[in-house]
Formats: sequence, structure tokens, C-alpha cells
Amino acid sequence: MPILDGQHTPQNVALYSFLLGALAGGGILEGLRFTSSVWSPLGWFIAGLGTFHTWEYIPTAMFRPSALGLDSFLLDHSWQYKFAMSMGFVEFLVELYVLPWMKSWRWFNYLGLFLLIAGQIARTAAQIHAGHNFDHLIQEYKSKDHVLVKSGIYSILRHPSYTGFFYWGIGMQLVLSNPICMIGYAAGLWYFFWDRIAVEEETLVRFFGAEYVEYREKTWVLIPGIR
Repeated sequence: MPILDGQHTPQNVALYSFLLGALAGGGILEGLRFTSSVWSPLGWFIAGLGTFHTWEYIPTAMFRPSALGLDSFLLDHSWQYKFAMSMGFVEFLVELYVLPWMKSWRWFNYLGLFLLIAGQIARTAAQIHAGHNFDHLIQEYKSKDHVLVKSGIYSILRHPSYTGFFYWGIGMQLVLSNPICMIGYAAGLWYFFWDRIAVEEETLVRFFGAEYVEYREKTWVLIPGIR
């Protein structure tokens, strides 16, 4: 059986899932050491990555199996995503070596861990609740079975998967005590979602008309500066 050949086969899915699960599990075990280990923040960072990519695949497998592929893990997300995650890792190691006192656990590390977990829960809840209506790409054309989801988490938040990812990304850098990347992540993610949400809102108004306009007036995007 060929493996790591880029094909969406059971053996590749099993391998990807095993490796991501190992990263998440190992990261959590290290992270739970908290103040007794300087590597605890990095453990939570790695656990966050493993969990995120696993739960990008699972909802697609549950609700949109026809669109399922290895790319559903989002491992080949974009060069910007890879660069951002790499820089977070590098900043942590450099500052740990040069300024080790920066990497001791403080209140904002726990805040970061909370944001990381809450952001992941919000994003996964959004994907599962939207079901077959969720897609990683903005759709140009409305499919026959596409409905406007207004219940569950969507009854309060618009674009909850974006909100979740925004706070997940910031939480990842707070837990690492990475001041440079935290500012960079916050600015980059804010601009990305400000632009993307504007485009998606126009698309949804075109799809659903007055129904979406009314829904928009009753809900929020919990990203500062984006209504």
C-alpha cells in the first residue's frame, strides 16, 4: 500500500490522524507540567496545532464527504499560515535562550490557554452546527441545499468559525509569551477577517437577501472593530 503519496487513502488518513493525535496528546502532557517545565507553553502550542488540524478534517468527513480530501486537514493551508506558525515557534526558542525569564508562567499565559481552547471550541461548534453548509472557501454560487443557519452558536454570532480562529491564534501566542508574534498575529488576523467578512457578507446578502440583512442586525462578530 503506497503511503505519503498525496492521495486520500485510508492509510494516509490513518497516518495523518495518528501523527496529529500524537502531537496533541504529547503536547498536552508537556503542557500540564505548567510551572515545573519551561517547555510547557510550547507543549500547549503543539497541542493546539494537532487539535486544530484534526478538527478541520472531522466535520468535513461528517457532513461533506464528497468534498473530503487530505487537504481537509488544512496542513497545506497557505504560506502565510506556515510562516506565522514557524515564526511563533522561532520567537519562543530565541527568547527562551536570550531572555528565559520571559517564558515563566504568568496570568496572561493562562488567559492565552483559555483563548486557545475557547477559540477551538467555537470554531469546531460552528463547523458542526453548520453541517453541509460550511465550506473553507467562499462560494460564488448558491447550491440548492444551502440554507442560512441561524440557530445554535449562529443565533448569537455571525461567522463564529472566524471569531474562533481569531482568538485561537492570539491565544497560541499569549500562551508562548511571544510579544512580537502576538502583535503580528492580532494585526494580520484582524485585517484578513475584516477583508474576508466584508466579501462574505456581500455574498450572503446576494444569496439570501432580506433574510440575511435581518439576521445580520440581530447578531455580532466578536472581533474588535468588525460589526
